[in-house]
Amino acid sequence: MIKERPHRLDLIYINQPLYFVTFATRDRRSIPSLDHAQLALEQYGHCAIAKFNVALGRYVIMPDHVHLFVRGGRNVTLSSWIGGLKRAMSVALLKEAQATRLPLQSRSLWQPGFFDHILRSDESYAEKWNYVRDNPVRAGLVQSADDWPYQGEIVVIDRA
Repeated sequence: MIKERPHRLDLIYINQPLYFVTFATRDRRSIPSLDHAQLALEQYGHCAIAKFNVALGRYVIMPDHVHLFVRGGRNVTLSSWIGGLKRAMSVALLKEAQATRLPLQSRSLWQPGFFDHILRSDESYAEKWNYVRDNPVRAGLVQSADDWPYQGEIVVIDRA
């Protein structure tokens, strides 16, 4: 557990909670290949539906962090699922680095832990998404959010 962070709730009283999740690279290093990170995230997201009954909705991959929305049943352990996603992305990036002979540090790419927030019924998924989607614009990476290629939606999640 990260110091100064509250403990996760053991019981969630919402049938299928919608989580907003953010995780970052260690020391805010750049992700070596956003293309390969996106491919790994999308593959994991497609497998998540069948294997874990978890829906990965919208996401944005930034140069040093990832935002995503995920919905799963009450029996889903979010920390295990996010840990699996981080591992899948790390493995894909390591394979790419080895194939192209790019240096990739052996220690973990990802900062331990993640930030998560359960969207309450009065919170708007669309409003939160629009804020997250504009991150590349605010960071000066693109002029329009539509121009950022490292975003998408695996499963359409209805907030209602």
